[in-house]
Amino acid sequence: MKLIMKTNALPALCVAVSVVFSAATALASMPRAGEAAPLFTGQDQHGKTVRLADLVGKKIVLLYFYPKSFTPGCTKEACGFRDRMAGLKKDNVEVIGVSFDTVARQQQFTDRYRLNFPLLGDPDGKIADLYGVRMGDRKMARRVSFLIGLDGRIVHVTDSPDPEAHFEQMKRAIDGLKPH
Repeated sequence: MKLIMKTNALPALCVAVSVVFSAATALASMPRAGEAAPLFTGQDQHGKTVRLADLVGKKIVLLYFYPKSFTPGCTKEACGFRDRMAGLKKDNVEVIGVSFDTVARQQQFTDRYRLNFPLLGDPDGKIADLYGVRMGDRKMARRVSFLIGLDGRIVHVTDSPDPEAHFEQMKRAIDGLKPH
């Protein structure tokens, strides 16, 4: 009987170790503050090509990933950035949103909520994977924001399902970049 229990426990232990290792690997691939931001190119809701390389040295970039357009939390976050845009622009911040949605879906989301910043369609997950924010093997990104300084390095990362945490933490990080 004891032999059977040990045999059944071994596969469960292997699965548990695998899950922990996979989670650690996913977190390890997400860039951290102080590291160079991975360069990306994507298409926004208007069909325009957006390249991080074109913004480095010119703008502070608030790059935020969100799970899915039109969902309550994602709508709250997008509208929150929209409503804070005047202050963000004053601080030389360019907001860019990214989700697995298509460019056409991003256009619908923009039109419906009058969004005033680029939303990149990333249906194949290339940008999400570059930043290590994919939700496991799903075609969905976690809610993660990266503040990228003028030098192209990541200044701050917010990894939280709560949109308010992103607004508050990014504001503090942006304020920290201002000369005192």
